[in-house]
Amino acid sequence: MSRAKSLFDSNKRAVSNHDGYDAYVRLVEEQYIQMLMTNTMNNTFYADEQLLMQEAASSHQEMAELDADFMARALVYARNEGFMRLQPLYGLAVLSRIAAEPFAQVFSHVVKTPADLADFLTILRGSGRGQGGRAVKRQVSHFLNEISEYWVIKYNGRGRGRGYSLGDMVATTHPKPKDEKRQALFRYLRGHETDLTKLPQLQALHKLKKTRNPASQLHQIEKGKLPYSVVTSILQPTRSVWETLMLQMPMFALLRHLNAMDRAGVFEKKKNVDYVTRRLNDIEALRQSRILPFRFVKAYETVQHAGLREVLQQTVEMSIHNLPPLPGRTAIFLDRSGSMQGDYLRIGSVLALALYKQTKGNSLFWLFDHQVEDAHPKLDEGILAQAYRIQVKGGTDTGRPVRELREAEERVDRIIMITDEQQNEGSPFYAELERYRRLMNPELQAFIVDISPYRQAMVPPRDGQTFYIYGWSETVLTYIAETVTGYETIAQRVREMPL
Repeated sequence: MSRAKSLFDSNKRAVSNHDGYDAYVRLVEEQYIQMLMTNTMNNTFYADEQLLMQEAASSHQEMAELDADFMARALVYARNEGFMRLQPLYGLAVLSRIAAEPFAQVFSHVVKTPADLADFLTILRGSGRGQGGRAVKRQVSHFLNEISEYWVIKYNGRGRGRGYSLGDMVATTHPKPKDEKRQALFRYLRGHETDLTKLPQLQALHKLKKTRNPASQLHQIEKGKLPYSVVTSILQPTRSVWETLMLQMPMFALLRHLNAMDRAGVFEKKKNVDYVTRRLNDIEALRQSRILPFRFVKAYETVQHAGLREVLQQTVEMSIHNLPPLPGRTAIFLDRSGSMQGDYLRIGSVLALALYKQTKGNSLFWLFDHQVEDAHPKLDEGILAQAYRIQVKGGTDTGRPVRELREAEERVDRIIMITDEQQNEGSPFYAELERYRRLMNPELQAFIVDISPYRQAMVPPRDGQTFYIYGWSETVLTYIAETVTGYETIAQRVREMPL
């Protein structure tokens, strides 16, 4: 048995959470996945940024030394299924020093854009490793040989404090161009004279910078399919500019800029409202974009246009239509205590209501703090409208809803609790869970959707009927449904991922 396997299977002693209540240490694999999926390097209610950074660095190092292959798969999972960026890139930098082969296998699955590459190289330099050595340079060279004109236009600056531009990367790694187009792009990035007739998008960009004619500006934007971020850094965007950009924006960019376009008067024209409505009502395009339902919530919060707000509400409903059903009866418990203030509660509310609708009403949806309240969800009312009525209050007694479930003699097949796990009042969750199983349903499954980065758990790791899900992504509901029909833990799912 490997050292890593023995560590993963060992019993873990009880500890205390950030508020002093009993908790359990998670298995190492589960700790690592949780950190990747939830640690966004921002302050949280109980732990500051410095503490989270220290824990993250420790987790990456420990995982790389224990099981580099599992770590590599976890980085891919977090980047592609969890939509996280910085922690997978940080982990990739650690992996590059310890395990060259797994690093090479997953590099292109974690570094997806030039912005990712710039941040990865910045992390390497910040850790005192310079350019990372030959193995890193080889992967960077492969990446640079796949860049497009669009990427050159969009990512060649040092936006958001990055230490590397694409030109810097070419200058430091000296990639051998695989074809004439890449050779021309590398010359351009190095600042050498380049024939732009072979690079029509770059040619359009340079013409846009020179012209002052509004019609010509719109023509170059359309001809070059120029990215909105670059265009808006060159021009003060007018309504006409936004209208042109709107027609070629990817779905996520369109969603992010609805408010800016609204302020510019774009949606005073009905045809533009109709265009956005068609885009947001395209189920297949939504599926391919893989935009999280919470992103629609963000857009809904900023947009004032009544018609677009209605469309966004409809889009959230559509985003859950293709999810697998949950058989049997489900109890959904949403933590609304003070530590859930802000994004945690909004994410949790949308998730809980999506779960409720997915069960076709064959479930309970209770809110809890130190007390329990029926949320009275409605199948015929939109998720966003209901989510915004849920407000934080009180302390956290994670055992209370399970106890009330038992006392009400409500028999359910599974409990889904959405929480940051920071109990500070009342009876422990696991004690009530065991009591419910003993008296009501020994086959009860429990799913803890943990949207915080804390490393303590409410349930010991050897409880085979309790499953942890970390963070919020489109895979949460799918994973719960798969587990109901026999899937293993998130860690097992990651371990079986092909590379």
